[in-house]
Formats: sequence, structure tokens, C-alpha cells
Amino acid sequence: ACRLALEGAISKRIDSAYASGNRGLWVKSKCLNREEFIVVGWTDPTGSRPHIGSLLLGYYTDDGRLMYAGRAGTGITVAELKRLARRLGPLQAARMPLDVPPPRESRFGSPLELSRVHWVRPEVVVEVTYLTWTEDNLLRQVSYQGERQDKPARQVVRSPPHP
Repeated sequence: ACRLALEGAISKRIDSAYASGNRGLWVKSKCLNREEFIVVGWTDPTGSRPHIGSLLLGYYTDDGRLMYAGRAGTGITVAELKRLARRLGPLQAARMPLDVPPPRESRFGSPLELSRVHWVRPEVVVEVTYLTWTEDNLLRQVSYQGERQDKPARQVVRSPPHP
């Protein structure tokens, strides 16, 4: 499925009978991409979530511009949220580090409220998994995998995903 650029595959146990509807017998296996991005900020947490709501991610283009890629909030444990808050706190910046402001709305996910954003100097690199890029060049279904302390942020360069 992944080699054919499909979103994933649906499977079921070979010994179970076909039955319409969702009875927990079917499993969706998604084709996920894995890539590094630069943390450019974070949002305030909501509800019972402590420390950080989500990480704002970016990447450098071939011509050196820092572009917004999307947000990662899934996949971060409470202990990692606390560690990231300590790590990112000293890197806070008064100005947005991106060359182009992030869109406030997208078809996927909740609107980005810039008043709840804490910008940081673009120094921390993280690895995430994601399903795909949207047509408006944002990551979709992003999950945090961890920090990459072995890679400088300036090496997180990619060509624009869509011309």
C-alpha cells in the first residue's frame, strides 16, 4: 500500500467472517512518513494537559527561509512535556522566527491562536511521524517521536513539498 502511495491498508483476521459495520475485527494500518523538523514555538496547554499544548514545527527551504510545517501534540508523554518546557523556556523569542506567518486556519485541526503561541529561537530539532502533507503545505496527523540532539537545526532543509 505504501509503495503505491496509498494512505494505508485495511486488514482482518483470516479466520474471521466478513461482517458489515465496525465490530473491532478490522484493523487500519497507515503508511506514515518520518522526518525531522525544527521547533519554532509552542502553544499554551488546555484542559488538564500540563506544560505545552503542541509544538509548532518548521523547516528551512533550499534558499534558507524558515517555513511553518504544522503542529505536533500527539505522542508526547507528561514527563516529555515537562522536559520540553524546561528545554524551550530559555529559548523564548519576542518575535516569530518564521519568514512567513503560519495560517491561522486549516481544514485539518483547530485554528492556531497566535495569542497562545510562545515563539522560540529555531535551535531544537525533533523527529515526528505524519500521514501526509496537505494541499496548503501543512503536515497532517503528526505524532511526536523525540528530540534529535545529534542534528543542528540548520541541517533541517527540505524542498517545498508542493510547487
